[in-house]
Amino acid sequence: MRIRLRGGRVLDPANGENAVARDVEFLDGRVVAATREKADAEYDLGGAIVMAGGIDLHSHIAGGKMNLARLLMQEDRRAYPEPALPQFSGSFCGCGGGRAVPTAHATGCRYAELGYTTVFEPAMLGSNARSAHLEMADIPNLDTGAYLVLGNDDFILRLIAAGAPQEEINAYVGWMLKATQAFAIKIVNPGGINAFKFNARSLNLDEANPHYPVTPRNVLTTLIRAVTELGVPHPIHLHGCNLGVPGNDETTLATIAATEGRRLHLTHLQFHSYGTEGDRRFSSSAARIAAMVNANPNISVDVGQVMFGQTVTASADYMAQYRNRGFASPKKSIGMDIELDAGCGVVPFEYRDKNFVNALQWAIGLELFLLVEDPWRIFLTTDHPNGGPFTTYPHLIRLLMDRDFRNAQLATLNKAAQAHTLLAQITREYSLEEIAILTRAAPARILGLTDKGHLAPGAVADIAVHDEDADREAMFSRARLVFKDGRLIVRDGEVVDLAPGTTHVVRTDFDSAIEGKLDAWFDQTVGLKAKHFAIADGELRGGRGPSVLNCVGGAS
Repeated sequence: MRIRLRGGRVLDPANGENAVARDVEFLDGRVVAATREKADAEYDLGGAIVMAGGIDLHSHIAGGKMNLARLLMQEDRRAYPEPALPQFSGSFCGCGGGRAVPTAHATGCRYAELGYTTVFEPAMLGSNARSAHLEMADIPNLDTGAYLVLGNDDFILRLIAAGAPQEEINAYVGWMLKATQAFAIKIVNPGGINAFKFNARSLNLDEANPHYPVTPRNVLTTLIRAVTELGVPHPIHLHGCNLGVPGNDETTLATIAATEGRRLHLTHLQFHSYGTEGDRRFSSSAARIAAMVNANPNISVDVGQVMFGQTVTASADYMAQYRNRGFASPKKSIGMDIELDAGCGVVPFEYRDKNFVNALQWAIGLELFLLVEDPWRIFLTTDHPNGGPFTTYPHLIRLLMDRDFRNAQLATLNKAAQAHTLLAQITREYSLEEIAILTRAAPARILGLTDKGHLAPGAVADIAVHDEDADREAMFSRARLVFKDGRLIVRDGEVVDLAPGTTHVVRTDFDSAIEGKLDAWFDQTVGLKAKHFAIADGELRGGRGPSVLNCVGGAS
């Protein structure tokens, strides 16, 4: 089927197009060069902005922690009821099914209404991978993928402690990527979740695990090398040590230095950018951290912006969640150990604009966005739902694009927090092109998705159309049109159809000799055969299987 979008202005930073007036044409789900052939359907856009579908590289949408959060937050489901499934063409989704922790169905619908077509779950446990994939298969209108959490599992900690050859560690990582059908490697508080089980309540970058003679630095550098040598496109996705702790800016700076020039992605950086200055011993280190990021082109970051209101924090970092459980609102929480593989903590939280710490967290995130200079190395996230729901993205975009609006919001916050931030002095405003980079072109590039994030011939026809509006929040709250693989799924901000997505996975070469050791490990310690732990292609997406990105080994 040939479809033509006529009279739009194309915003495609990957190909140097900044609101270029031209038609966009796609045939059988792929963008093609414009022709004069008769189209099966044609849309007159009247100067609207045409972009590739949005890509969120860090949003908690599936897996054990999110299901625990849904169980805990029944209030969220009652306030935003589950939408009905479609029985006819027309609006059927709305924004129901929860807000802080929406159902799988509502997640796909709400993302699509905002113009997003691809979202990655950033913390999938190996022992929970099959369940996470089944859940992602139920999310409509989105392609998905998941990052496998390693660095607290006993097998790799034993390998590192024993001084195993890097090649053996690489083989284990490669096998786990394949077995869990993952797309990248995530480290959550390296070694710290394991250390919590041995009564440690904090773990610094160079502090040894109380059970294994291994430091977080050992875990980090070993896995950075493994991902680099295996050729996995996305660098290690790191949730560092000491999340949320005043003074963790020193840990963050030391972590960047520890990479020694190798690529590393620092996730939800806002939660790792806290100093101890001032009489409250809590301050912003955003300027200091941003300067280090600017000086190190091997580093990429996403922000994890705090947005005011009710949400729920759900994290594999139970060390941090245990520490924060006293701040729960409502007063309830869950802590879990999942198959002795990793921890999980769920703590409801309400960010308040009159609270000094919450207000400063909000300002710190915006400082990072505005002080990190390269839009290709910073990504728009709220660490959904930890900093706030992904449905707040349009408001966040307006904060970045409109200085007067930003300063007006700042003026309503806790007065002491206003005095502790440089935000009012920052004049930068994001352009539409930079927003397209943050949310389309740059995520596709860092994930290695060469047919996403742009509108050149050959690209997947994941396309979002937004009417130009000086109120950028209004502009990005409701997409005029959204196409998924060339299929119209959103019209005038409302879902009109459900399209199946795909699951993105990576595959890399590894030494198969590791399989014998893993067979013995699973028999002796896990109680499940390794061959049963591994997820077959036919188990994904109702038997349709994954979209495989084959990796080529990188430099050692």
